[in-house]
Amino acid sequence: MNYARTICRKYAIEMKEFHTKGKNDEKHLKEEIEKFNPDRIASVGGDGTTLFTAITLLNTGIPMGIIPLGSANGMATELFVNTNPPEALRDLIMSQIISGLDMVVVNEEHYSIHIGDVGINAQIVASYSKDKRRGMATYARYFIEELLKMKPFDVSIKIRDKVHQEKGVMVGICNARKYGTGVPLNVSGNPMDGKFEIVLVRKISVDSLIKSGLSKFDERFIDSQSGRVFSTRNAEIEFSEPRLLQLDGEVIGEFDKLDVKVLEGAVRLITTRENIYLKK
Repeated sequence: MNYARTICRKYAIEMKEFHTKGKNDEKHLKEEIEKFNPDRIASVGGDGTTLFTAITLLNTGIPMGIIPLGSANGMATELFVNTNPPEALRDLIMSQIISGLDMVVVNEEHYSIHIGDVGINAQIVASYSKDKRRGMATYARYFIEELLKMKPFDVSIKIRDKVHQEKGVMVGICNARKYGTGVPLNVSGNPMDGKFEIVLVRKISVDSLIKSGLSKFDERFIDSQSGRVFSTRNAEIEFSEPRLLQLDGEVIGEFDKLDVKVLEGAVRLITTRENIYLKK
């Protein structure tokens, strides 16, 4: 933040800092915004901070930019934000390009701008979040545990009055394309097109795991044979029993029905011409 203060002082930009404390943060930030009335807001942190800022700014008309400083910066990467924080700050200050970033809302109260899912990954996220240890080794341990006990479950997906009865080990709800690890869940996503993707993963085999790892480096390796992708503006997803939902890395709870819809252009995003979604 010292760099940000220096830059703002140099160019006579008035700035105010807000630090989350984990209690009533949204309420307090809204109060600060009302008092300060900023022209733009910088979300400094990882995916969780980006989502928190986006939710707080809903219906305010105030644009936000991202400065990636979290342990996971998946959404920043998806939106082609400069990975160097000082350069990202410069882009945020200088850019006059403000475009609409979509947001997904589940059951009218839970929000996502990146990727959510039900199934094996949600279970891994739940176990991982309770463990004080971090890193790929811890994640891999929970992945293997869930892989050994996973069983396909029934899922009903209703889109535009057509019901698709399927069976799978994971249902992804994607505003973006890739997890924070860089592994793509689908290649057709665009977080700025007014739609989201539902990705049904029917099975996870050794072959699909290898392809998944390779797809991080070359998306042609993505295993389209083990899943199905639906692109839509709204959908109803039902399970035969309550299942765990995670959105943008946060465990939300268990649900047997999900009403999912897109809020087109809900977030006013400060971006640059490096963002390829502007050209689509």
